[in-house]
Amino acid sequence: MARVVVDVMLKPEILDPQGQAVQRALPRLGFEGISDVRQGKRFELEVDGPVDEAALARIHDLAESFLANTVIEDFTVKVEEGAEVAEAAK
Repeated sequence: MARVVVDVMLKPEILDPQGQAVQRALPRLGFEGISDVRQGKRFELEVDGPVDEAALARIHDLAESFLANTVIEDFTVKVEEGAEVAEAAK
């Protein structure tokens, strides 16, 4: 079993009120030197079997059509460190 992580973040040009609220609260909590905060989502998918190029393509399609609103969000798909990955070239 392997784990694939999909990270979803608002595009840089989209305002992030949650991130701004956290950023404004940090100095009051004693955390100085943080100039910006962006809030996002992380999805961890446990995949049965090897994660080959076909599996990653399916997960990319899933992220694009269901996990992220691609009008306002960007996403990345990556296999988590230590997960089993099948080489597609074999």
